[in-house]
Amino acid sequence: MWWAAARLPSVSGPPSAQSALGRAVAERRAELSLTQEQLALRADLHQRWISNVENGHRNPSYSSLRRLAAGLDLSTAELIARAEHIASGKRR
Repeated sequence: MWWAAARLPSVSGPPSAQSALGRAVAERRAELSLTQEQLALRADLHQRWISNVENGHRNPSYSSLRRLAAGLDLSTAELIARAEHIASGKRR
């Protein structure tokens, strides 16, 4: 039954790309000692949107990703590289 399978615990492994991006954003924001609100102001995005990205609930558009990266003082490529590193399961 489909609902029984939905209740099974997930198998631990590397995070999804969306979750990895969220972790990369949260980690960089912490490095810069910024609150979500401060980052939102720097990136011209909404604080709730930042929260949804960090929690893996939102997949940003390219335009939003560029603004987010700029707010984190990173290039878009640097932010994506951080997310890819997290998604690979490797740590720095």
